[in-house]
Amino acid sequence: MRRIASTCFFLFCAFLAFSQDDLLKSLGTDSLRKNYVTNAFKSSRVINGHSMEFIGKGVLDFRILHRFGPVNQGIKEFFGLDQASMRMGFDYGLGKNFTIGIGRTTLQKELDGFLKFRPVHQASGLGGSPVSLVLVAGMSIITMENDDPAKDITFSSRVGYYYQAIIGRKFNQRFTLQLSPTVVHRNQVLLNDDNDTYALGIGSRFKLSKRVAFVVDYFYVLNGLPKEQNFNPLSLGFDIETGGHVFQLHFSNASGMNERAFITETFNDWGKGDIQFGFNLSRVFTIGKKKSKALKQ
Repeated sequence: MRRIASTCFFLFCAFLAFSQDDLLKSLGTDSLRKNYVTNAFKSSRVINGHSMEFIGKGVLDFRILHRFGPVNQGIKEFFGLDQASMRMGFDYGLGKNFTIGIGRTTLQKELDGFLKFRPVHQASGLGGSPVSLVLVAGMSIITMENDDPAKDITFSSRVGYYYQAIIGRKFNQRFTLQLSPTVVHRNQVLLNDDNDTYALGIGSRFKLSKRVAFVVDYFYVLNGLPKEQNFNPLSLGFDIETGGHVFQLHFSNASGMNERAFITETFNDWGKGDIQFGFNLSRVFTIGKKKSKALKQ
């Protein structure tokens, strides 16, 4: 009797083992392994705003953002090309989910910095998330000299902050969409403005070819600004990947190139042709040398 019971138990265990192997084969290893989504965007910025994408750990991203004057100024100002403002920035990956950055803009001689963290990374497979969640916090300081002696300009009045959550999904190899609820706080504002301005950002990328993609960057301002003077920043552009560079050509009604500036100080109207041509250039560098095999051993 014991032999029969032992034999039955052995056959039952063997059946479970074979069944488990068949189940794993039918599901496939890809469905059990968590595969993180990459290249949702080709840059850590859509155009003006942050994207859900991150640079790698130990990678320095040197960025130059260039914005010309309005094209509706005509040939007299060479369709805006006679005027220009720029932002130079350095973003560094402290980890695959953590980036810090600083920048300097010629417009109002503004310094800015940010922290960017990804607690949830979109992934397929067992335990994967259908979306990525990114949190961003930043501040800016206007360093331009005060030309009006009647105004009492203090250090605190020059400072602004912003906080942002990015919820994004790469739907397939061609299409990515993200939403970016954002709040901007300015310590000093004009009489009709609020200190806190809320906005909802929308960023999208549509891949056209192996190295070219169409991108859209839009922020709908919900409150805090006079509608007759301020407009929602809308930017349209093309990302062109060339080796270690990502070169972007775009049109925008925003002159500012940080969150405080382009969300709260966009005075140009697309409907009146107040559109500015610009380009962004990104070049990444790996900081530090990899250890040789001999050192690893």
